[in-house]
Amino acid sequence: MKIETRFCKRGDLKNISHLDIVRLFQRSVRRARLPVALSQGFSPHYRISFGNALKLGVESEDEQAVFKMEKWVEPEEFKKKINEKLPKGVQVLECRKKF
Repeated sequence: MKIETRFCKRGDLKNISHLDIVRLFQRSVRRARLPVALSQGFSPHYRISFGNALKLGVESEDEQAVFKMEKWVEPEEFKKKINEKLPKGVQVLECRKKF
C-alpha cells in the first residue's frame, strides 16, 4: 500500500537542500507516528521516494513523494497528521492511494 503526495516548498524553506527535505519528512513521519514502512537490513530507514530535486532557492507548488505504508491510513488522515508536524513553508497539498 502506498500513498502518493503532492507538496509545496515556499518561503524561507526554499533555501534548504533536497537531502534536508528528505530528513524533514522522515522526522515529521516519526513525530506524527504514521505507519510508514521501514527498509530491511542493518540500518533501516523509512520507505519514502521523492521526485527530482530542485535547485536551491526555487519555490515549488508541485513536488511529489510516495510513502510505502505498513498498514493502511486514509489519505486525508495522513495529510492532516503530517501537516501538523511539518514546519511553515512545507505543506502536503494532496494525498491519494496508489496501488
